Amino acid sequence: MFYNHLIKPILFHLDPESAHHLVSGFLSLSEKIPFFHKTLSSLFEYKSERLEQTIQGIHFPNPLGLAAGFDKTTELFPTMIHMGFGFIEVGTITAKEQPGNDKPRLFRYPKHKALINRMGFNNPGADIAESNIKKQKKLGVRGINAGKSKVTELENAVGDYVYTLKKLVPYGDYAVINISSPNTPGLRSLQTKKTLIDLIEGIQSAFDHKFPIPLYLKFAPDLSEEELIENLKVCLDYKISGVILTNTTLNKDILGETSPPEGGLSGGPLFERSLHFVSLAYKTLKGKIPIIGVGGIDTGEKAKRMIEAGANLVQIYTGYIYEGPFLPYQICSYLDKVVKEKKLSNISELVGTGNPL
Repeated sequence: MFYNHLIKPILFHLDPESAHHLVSGFLSLSEKIPFFHKTLSSLFEYKSERLEQTIQGIHFPNPLGLAAGFDKTTELFPTMIHMGFGFIEVGTITAKEQPGNDKPRLFRYPKHKALINRMGFNNPGADIAESNIKKQKKLGVRGINAGKSKVTELENAVGDYVYTLKKLVPYGDYAVINISSPNTPGLRSLQTKKTLIDLIEGIQSAFDHKFPIPLYLKFAPDLSEEELIENLKVCLDYKISGVILTNTTLNKDILGETSPPEGGLSGGPLFERSLHFVSLAYKTLKGKIPIIGVGGIDTGEKAKRMIEAGANLVQIYTGYIYEGPFLPYQICSYLDKVVKEKKLSNISELVGTGNPL
């Protein structure tokens, strides 16, 4: 109520990117306020042993994460990890510093609880990101999301990803190869089978085929079902640790506009497509590797449906913008209630229960 009636009207009066910078600036400064993080934890964290799980050696206090895109600079992690999330994914970080695409590049659609962004991986680059992270205390699970620099040609993509990963993997619990943003020219072509295999082989070779932490791939919702299944089989063949489904979509039909802005659509309209992809992936992977479900989750019920479809973990971003800072608490308390009512011992037992193989 406090957020919706007081804070949100102020933020939504500003353009979306200015609002984000305002919030980010405050969160960065909060580190200097004594006991502020403890106060955040007391307000926003929901704790229950039923929500805890260990996946690939990583202990998650709850299954809800903050998706990449919110903490683009890696500077917000020390604060956001106290805001009720079980894990934070920083980035997307590229090898080279880049300002991103021209403004305006972020657009709200409140009626649909959606955003369109064409940010273009604006970030400080791997070197500065490493410097930022080195100064931080490791207080929770951190994912590292790596993307390709815009100026790097596709044939040199492997080296670009490897540079970022070698810089930042020592400070992460898991890493993500982002090949599905629609805002870097040519990036999504890395999702075709041959180029995907070449990319995976190149990255694995650079790490002597012993990648030090779990490595995930993030796919687009605009793939066909056949393309998704083909890519999932590549992940199994090449021992990728897990997948994230999905990134933003280029399909903006639901908005009903004749010429919507370029960029990827996120939020409410994406949920059913992401849910379908998670369900399809669960049937294909058969529990061999974990799935992180993301796209349009803004209630506990939607988080539950995503987990029942086969997601081991879920992430939010756009829903967080619209629903406010108490959303993680609301989602986690709802999931805990579901687990308790179903007489399950742990959230992991809910995974795939709504998805008959």
